[in-house]
Amino acid sequence: MKYKEYKGINYAEMATQVLNTWKKNKVFEKSVESRDGHPVFTFYEGPPSANGTPGIHHVMARAVKDIFCRYKTLKGFQVKRKGGWDTHGLPVELQVEKELGITKEDIGSKISVEEYNQKCREAVMKYKDQWDDLTEKMGYWVDLDDPYITFDSKYMESVWYLLKKFYEKGLLYEGFTIQPYSPAAGTGLSSHELNQPGCYRDVKDTTVVAQFKIKGSESDYILAWTTTPWTLAGNSALAIGKNITYVKVDTYNPYTYKRQTVILAKDRFSAYFNPKASELSVEDYKEGDNLIPYKVIDTFKGSVLVGTEYEQLLPYVAPDGPAFRVIEGDFVTTEDGTGIVHISPTFGADDFRAAQKAGIASILVTDEEGKKMPIVDKQGRYVKEMGEFASM
Repeated sequence: MKYKEYKGINYAEMATQVLNTWKKNKVFEKSVESRDGHPVFTFYEGPPSANGTPGIHHVMARAVKDIFCRYKTLKGFQVKRKGGWDTHGLPVELQVEKELGITKEDIGSKISVEEYNQKCREAVMKYKDQWDDLTEKMGYWVDLDDPYITFDSKYMESVWYLLKKFYEKGLLYEGFTIQPYSPAAGTGLSSHELNQPGCYRDVKDTTVVAQFKIKGSESDYILAWTTTPWTLAGNSALAIGKNITYVKVDTYNPYTYKRQTVILAKDRFSAYFNPKASELSVEDYKEGDNLIPYKVIDTFKGSVLVGTEYEQLLPYVAPDGPAFRVIEGDFVTTEDGTGIVHISPTFGADDFRAAQKAGIASILVTDEEGKKMPIVDKQGRYVKEMGEFASM
């Protein structure tokens, strides 16, 4: 057999010739049909989302998928490849609502549920033609004539069927996880959803050093630094490093001018106390003095603090279990802050893990629909009492 010699190769033209040959001779279809009766290797593609345009990373991922399917075909398997479409909800809903100039509350009044659903179905397949074109041009073999679609009733029924089986086997339980959350939509957010244009932005926030009064004391406080002061209402523990050295300091509050003792990491001491005041007498301080005197009265390891109870910082909502004590945290450092970390289990993965390990409860409230949620309402306002929402 003689093969044509190519000189000055036009790769785009060559690719078109190969694709046309495959299409004309139904090479993909025959690669499956010719293996009838052979062991079956079934491939369901992890479905892309057609409400966004494809990128080079999709080409790379699909090339890897294709390698495995072609390899199995060469090994004699009948390789059935089923394509699919991930018609995830929230980004599509937000996109449609923006285009129509409506909010969730307008559904059923300004627009019917049926019309809204139809608009979402159209939006979710907005770029399907581009995806199909890419699939063909890159030579990716997958059956898109009968894809599985996540908004299709058959697909949803299959998922509910599997969930029912899990339930019947006693494999379902109620619990909590920490994930990005939309109070307005009342749902968790995936990393994909956060990466949609306009869905996420970096913002500057105020850092805070909060004082937590030790239970039973007159004026003993633990200092904790946080970059997320809006989570302080959900505080239910303070984390220390058991091998970090801490100091107890006799000084004055720079805002109330009252005498008190505060606890913080020794390595962070210089960040909060002016060395120019080191020789001043604590007894001679007068309200309004520029320099606030201080005196270190005790030094100890963090392990001594573990179990220390303190008063709730913002007593708006009571936790459903033990809370407001010092616990150990393997993530605590002295690189910044006070060496003591404010713990709000409903707002951070490390916080949640440390609190669970120590048996510390989360602070949750019940919203208007009877669902447990963090202590903010749909507008991001703090919740004052169970079921009662108020601006603060």
